[in-house]
Amino acid sequence: MNNYAARVLQRLRQKYPGEGEYLQSVQTWLEMIDPALDDPRYEKLDLLTRMVEPERMVTFLVPWVDDQGNAHTSHGYRVQFNSAIGPYKGGLRFHPSVNESVVKFLGFEQTYKNALTGLPIGGASGGADFDPRGKSDREIMRFCQSFMNALYRYIGADTDIPAGDIGVGAREIGYLYGQYKRLLGKAESSALTGKGLTYGGSKVRLEAAGSGTVYFLARMLESKGDSLEGKTIAVSGFGNMSWGVCRKAAQLGAKVVTLSGPDGYIFDPEGITTREKQDFLLEMRDSGKDRVSAYAGKFGVEFFPGRKPWEVKADIVIPCATQNELDVEDAICILANDVRYYVEGANMPATADAMKLLRRSQKIMTAGAKASGSGGVAVSALEMAQNSIRYNWKRSEVDDKLRQIMGSIYDASSAAAKEYGLGDDLIAGNDIAAFKKISEAMIAQGL
Repeated sequence: MNNYAARVLQRLRQKYPGEGEYLQSVQTWLEMIDPALDDPRYEKLDLLTRMVEPERMVTFLVPWVDDQGNAHTSHGYRVQFNSAIGPYKGGLRFHPSVNESVVKFLGFEQTYKNALTGLPIGGASGGADFDPRGKSDREIMRFCQSFMNALYRYIGADTDIPAGDIGVGAREIGYLYGQYKRLLGKAESSALTGKGLTYGGSKVRLEAAGSGTVYFLARMLESKGDSLEGKTIAVSGFGNMSWGVCRKAAQLGAKVVTLSGPDGYIFDPEGITTREKQDFLLEMRDSGKDRVSAYAGKFGVEFFPGRKPWEVKADIVIPCATQNELDVEDAICILANDVRYYVEGANMPATADAMKLLRRSQKIMTAGAKASGSGGVAVSALEMAQNSIRYNWKRSEVDDKLRQIMGSIYDASSAAAKEYGLGDDLIAGNDIAAFKKISEAMIAQGL
């Protein structure tokens, strides 16, 4: 690693010793961009320090009342990481695992993911350690309203535009936006994305993350003279990302054969290709039970409790659940199964050691989430554009724009990898492409 980069990482480790997810993300990124760090301006302007730490971080308490009249207090966060190429943009996550390390990791990843889209948006993230599972609609509404009471001062169409993430779907966005309007006294529709279609949302938004990943994959295969037709795909999770992957993969001639949850995974050899099966994923997600075994019971397929789907033989692997879900043993299993393509849907789904193992193998082509997982934010930015012009594009128009954006992301990642003699290393390529774009913008704008 470049000496300057190594010093920056060491200072970060000393400053934030307990923030494992955040430090892992930064270290991996610094290793990826190392071939592109020969410009003396970077150290002279201390550019890396300003790129790996957020420009602003807000923490706040979120008091709320349950249906029995009991008061509870959650912790809320918003990290505004980088605004060099546009207003901050990133998701909100409601989950017990949310803490400063997680939101900083997500905001950091989001910054470089957003840069790759070619759209004028910076990077951010946020959320709360609130668990929406098992809560009534009224409890979730009260929580969202309290959360927005603290957050609204720091967001806006030209400042920071939150969107959904784990635990924050259309319902939560609706409550958040409603409270934002009341506090602001005006309808600033582009201040949040992921809205319902009746009040400024975009078509394709729900499936955008998964569709974008498959479009990236399709372009990746095309570059190798291959196609999705007839391919089998192993997927983890069963949320929006997995659902979108299932839908778009089936449309392009492939089939997803696995889904997973905290309880284990299912194997469906016929594929999750029918509308009935795909719609059931949304039912499972909305149930709040976080159990994939329900799919096995519904469709009569095998369920493997306490195990991961990476033991299934498939042509393609797409982890779609959460960070660090795939470890070294899983990577060894994937390679042993002669998987040909590894494409990330979730943010940082593989541990650092697992990712090193996959990247170093000559048997498999890999793509990182900053590139392949950017479909959701791409359509979020398209939603902002539609809100700005007071117009809604047709589904086919949004989908076509998404396909073009994902193809451009692949092309930029591939070109950067080749420019620095890295062959097909798309993970390093996407990090370098995003780094170069943001660094030039930061240098141009001065200290």
